[in-house]
Amino acid sequence: MSTMSDTDSSVSRETQAAPATVLILPGWQNSGPDHWQSRWEALYGYQRVQQYDWMRPLRGDWIIQLEEAVLASPHPVVLVAHSLGCIQVAAWASISQSTRRVQAALLVAPGDVERPDLRHQLPTWQPIAMQALPFPSLLVGSRTDPYCSHDRAQALASAWGSAWLDMGDCGHINAESGLGDWPQGHDLLCRLMRGQPL
Repeated sequence: MSTMSDTDSSVSRETQAAPATVLILPGWQNSGPDHWQSRWEALYGYQRVQQYDWMRPLRGDWIIQLEEAVLASPHPVVLVAHSLGCIQVAAWASISQSTRRVQAALLVAPGDVERPDLRHQLPTWQPIAMQALPFPSLLVGSRTDPYCSHDRAQALASAWGSAWLDMGDCGHINAESGLGDWPQGHDLLCRLMRGQPL
C-alpha cells in the first residue's frame, strides 16, 4: 500500500488529507528496474500489482489480480498503467463492480493488442474494451510508439473518455525512452489525483 508522505512537496494538503493507494500496473513482461514505474515504486512506495505469469499473460487472470488489489486497499485507489496495463484497466473497468473505488487512472503508452503482429502473441486480449471509463483518466501517448500508432492511441483515449497528452517522439515511454524517474509524469499523476487541470 502506498500513501504519499508529507515530505513530498508536489502533493497538496488536500491530497494528504485524503490518502490514496497508488497501484502500479506494468505491461507484458513486467517493468524492469530502470522503468519509471519501478522507480516510482521505489521512490514513493507505490504498490505493484503482481501477476502469476508476466510472459504469457491471460486477461482473466490479470483482471482478477487487479480486482483483488482494489478490494484489498483501505483507501481509494489510483491506477498507474503502462502498455498492456492500460488494456487491463479498460477490460477490468468494463466488468467490475468495484470501479467506484478508483479515484483516477494514469494510462501510458497503451499496447494495441488488436494489431496483427500482437494478436497471436496475446490471444486472450481481444477485443479491447472500448467503453468509457467510469473514473477520471489521462492517456499519455507517443508519436513513435512501436506498439501503438499515434492515431490509435488517440482513438483509445476518445473511447475511454480520457484526457489526452501527446509526448511527441518518445518511443514506448519506457526505460528505453530515457525518462529516468520521469518527474514530469509524476507531476501529471499528482495533478490528476488532486483533480487539477492537466
